[in-house]
Amino acid sequence: MEPQLARIAASSQTEFQKSVLRLLCEIPRGQFSTYGLMSAHLKSSPRAVGNALRMNPFAPEVPCHRVVATGGALGGFKGHWPKDGVGITLDEKRMLLRKEGIRFDGRGRVVGTPFEGFNKESNVAAA
Repeated sequence: MEPQLARIAASSQTEFQKSVLRLLCEIPRGQFSTYGLMSAHLKSSPRAVGNALRMNPFAPEVPCHRVVATGGALGGFKGHWPKDGVGITLDEKRMLLRKEGIRFDGRGRVVGTPFEGFNKESNVAAA
């Protein structure tokens, strides 16, 4: 993730957006986290995290597809919310997660325990 971290640091994103993107880089391939867990770590709100992820210019290398809603629903993707749980962007998010080994239940929710092992040094106050 070092090349991505360098790109994030050199970007014109706000400091809060950069902190969200750096935190995102900590989620290992094949795992997922939630907007809520990320926001709790950053002392922010799930909506603020989602808005920062919506502005991710480095996807999929900086993997915003690894973040889902609390409860396992996919949430939005590429700044769009689904209609009735379907849509091209959610199909893409589901495909990226499946390629990494993430499983889904019959309702389309991710199965498993969300990653929450974020580095304490990446904890920053909300902007």
